[in-house]
Amino acid sequence: MIRQEIEKAIREALSALGAPKVDFVVERPGSMGHGDYATNAALKAMGPASHGNFSNSFEKNSTWTVGRPNSFTEEFKNPRNLAEKLKEVLLSKQIQGVKDIQVAGSGFINFTLAGNAVKDIVHEAHAKEWGSNNLYKGKTVMVEYTDPNPFKQFHIGHLMSNAIGESIARILEQSGAHVSRANYQGDVGPHVAKALFVLLEKNIANPTIEDISKAYVEGATRYEENPQDKLAIDQLNKKIYEKTDERVNALYEIGRRLSLQHFEELYHILGTNFDFYFFESETAQKGLEIVLARPEIFEQSEGAIVFHGEKYGLHTRVFVNKLGLPTYEAKDLGLIVEKQQRGPSDEYIYITASEQAEYFKVLFEAAKLVFPEIGEKLVHRAHGMMRFASGKMSSRTGNVVTGESLLMDLMEEARKKMEGRELKDASAVAQAVAVGAIKYAVLKQGSGKDIIFDPEKSLSLEGDSGPYVQYALVRARALLRNAASAKVVDPQPAGPMPVERLVIYFPDVVERAASELEPHYVATYLTELAAAFNAWYASERMIVDGQITSRTLAVVKAIENTLAKGLQVLGIPTPEEM
Repeated sequence: MIRQEIEKAIREALSALGAPKVDFVVERPGSMGHGDYATNAALKAMGPASHGNFSNSFEKNSTWTVGRPNSFTEEFKNPRNLAEKLKEVLLSKQIQGVKDIQVAGSGFINFTLAGNAVKDIVHEAHAKEWGSNNLYKGKTVMVEYTDPNPFKQFHIGHLMSNAIGESIARILEQSGAHVSRANYQGDVGPHVAKALFVLLEKNIANPTIEDISKAYVEGATRYEENPQDKLAIDQLNKKIYEKTDERVNALYEIGRRLSLQHFEELYHILGTNFDFYFFESETAQKGLEIVLARPEIFEQSEGAIVFHGEKYGLHTRVFVNKLGLPTYEAKDLGLIVEKQQRGPSDEYIYITASEQAEYFKVLFEAAKLVFPEIGEKLVHRAHGMMRFASGKMSSRTGNVVTGESLLMDLMEEARKKMEGRELKDASAVAQAVAVGAIKYAVLKQGSGKDIIFDPEKSLSLEGDSGPYVQYALVRARALLRNAASAKVVDPQPAGPMPVERLVIYFPDVVERAASELEPHYVATYLTELAAAFNAWYASERMIVDGQITSRTLAVVKAIENTLAKGLQVLGIPTPEEM
């Protein structure tokens, strides 16, 4: 890519001028008026006091070295002077594809690409592998996400985790990684006992998924409000672990199977296929054995076994409770063993809500002591909470909003909006639009930020929404279908249009999203590209008298492929019609 060629030329120029080795960025400037790429190399080379404000940079993970020779700073005095000298050296190098180099502000250097270079990139954007990079080439990554628990509802948090996890998995695949998708589900624990307690009491031997959901809600309430029920549920929980009661075992197996089948139906709608399914019933005993075998790490405390996180600036957490049962913490240690055995990877990414951030800090610290060889491979990616613009937290049926009810409600609203349109499969389109609406609303936010979800805006074909981007893709595809019967003519020579210059950044955006595990870079870029395409589409007739220029056709193809690739890496459906 041209960006890498520019980076290489800058490093060579800095070296030729005697500059220290520093990390700098080459990226898209804040305004197209400043060219196609910009760098802060001169500011970085002159030291921390002159870094300047480069808010769009990859600086999050960058480091730089202090200790440059005094003669270097004495020679150039300030970043602007160094930038001017770098400009001279870079111009002499004649970087292929770069037409102009200018110094701006306190020492930024801007690069403008030649028209032919932009044209070549536009044609590259037609390729199947467009948007790929080698950031994770040769690496194996396991991404764990969604993690709903059998016997409980599929909550909004599960929906958010699924959207983010699936997108991160696809972005890493686009960046050269071999990715496995993992789903860890709590099929044992107090929540199971709460549901089974009510089902057993009401003698429901063959429950439906609705029976199980209602039973859990009732059981959870009674556990909190009735001491006798709490004691009975705790005792039942132990029976479930021990598998000592045939009636309990049979009902447990039915409920577990129904729950998992129902989750698969939702995964199909959301476009996710998992490679590994892990269950607490499989990790519990392993986790318990790990904790009991390491008294130097896990200590007795008031009848329980804990990890004293205060020693590491964290907090204490219980790994085995007073009943001798492993907690979530111990089960997660067992999960690490399962992951190593079934899907050994260079990196293990966990996608959960930000409220679990402190939990994972303690877990990872304990894991580093237990598994020194894997502790540094564990990464937690946290997401915020979803709140509703209306303030209402109930679905159209009057129940508390779950991830499933939100998805179904949006599908119904999408169907209503499409009434009267001639579509081959209105239900399939409504599903694609609803999934796109929810996923985009989640993915356009940065890491850890809460989401204010407005169902009406999320389905809008105007503005910052998933359907807006989907519709731009549908429009581009319709234009290409119409162009198939048009005569292609050569255009008059002209400089690159803004929409052409925008296309070139897609590979950079995907690479940055992979570097920071932040899908929102892709989401916001797609909105900008869709807006630029729509503006171009509205201002210019693409097919005139049965003719289309080769340039117009090339740009539309590039836009179509970029929008399609971008939506695919976000895990958002790409309908043919809307």
